[in-house]
Amino acid sequence: MITGAGRGIGRAAALAMAAAGAAVLVNDVDADAAQAVVQAIEAQDGRAAPYIAAIGSADAADAGVARAIEVFGRLDVMACNAGILRDRVLWNTTDEDFDAVIETHLRGTFTCARAAARHFRQAGQGGRLILVSSIAGQRGNFGQTAYSAAKAGIAGMARTWALELKRYDVTVNAIVPNALTAMTQTVPALALLAEMLEKGEPVPPKFREEWGIGGPDDVAPAFVYLASDHSFHVTGQCIGIGGDRMSIWTHPREADYRLRSGGWTADTLAEALEGSLGEQFQDVGIEFN
Repeated sequence: MITGAGRGIGRAAALAMAAAGAAVLVNDVDADAAQAVVQAIEAQDGRAAPYIAAIGSADAADAGVARAIEVFGRLDVMACNAGILRDRVLWNTTDEDFDAVIETHLRGTFTCARAAARHFRQAGQGGRLILVSSIAGQRGNFGQTAYSAAKAGIAGMARTWALELKRYDVTVNAIVPNALTAMTQTVPALALLAEMLEKGEPVPPKFREEWGIGGPDDVAPAFVYLASDHSFHVTGQCIGIGGDRMSIWTHPREADYRLRSGGWTADTLAEALEGSLGEQFQDVGIEFN
């Protein structure tokens, strides 16, 4: 089951998974988009079925798992990809903006993963949870309060679930994609590249290599790999992919530390942070250069 599979990265993942031999439950809120992907898969002699639902609620997640089992007899992989954007700076972000993004990205990943995990434990055949984080969730990005929060949360859940589900032979990983889609067209630095890709023009090698950005098809192989038997030993990882670049993102950890017997005061904190420890301050934001 791939959520948000009607367009963009989800669509590319669905087509690639089907080409690799998987039967794919194509989820999307847009029935026409989902059906078009199903038809494209069937045209290549693949197996697919649509599942039309807005991702977020427990009911939608549980019904999706039930639908996959009803149509295909089993569920081996849950890929949580569905998402929306409501990009605004903090002071212009409304409660409705924030809640909508969190509902689809973070809560939707939680409910779908939980539904799949419950099935995997009961079936006793192992499984794969493939989550989708973002560079914004790792680094922060101007104007993406809710999106950055949701994607950082997804990376955190991947690490936690990898620990919890290891005994059941279920791997949990998060893809950190960098692809030009309808969701990235609102990012000023990417608008021209997105327009080029939409016209069928190739992304220049400079951007594929230095920015590690390409199209959705460049991200899809990560879904196939993480769903396959080859990745049985890979869990709890955030794997970056885009253009010609693939990477492993580090987990947050202490960059450096100091000890002070008896604890710290504001003055001693200032002394430490304005001294050598301050050299470890981390930069933020996605770099476009």
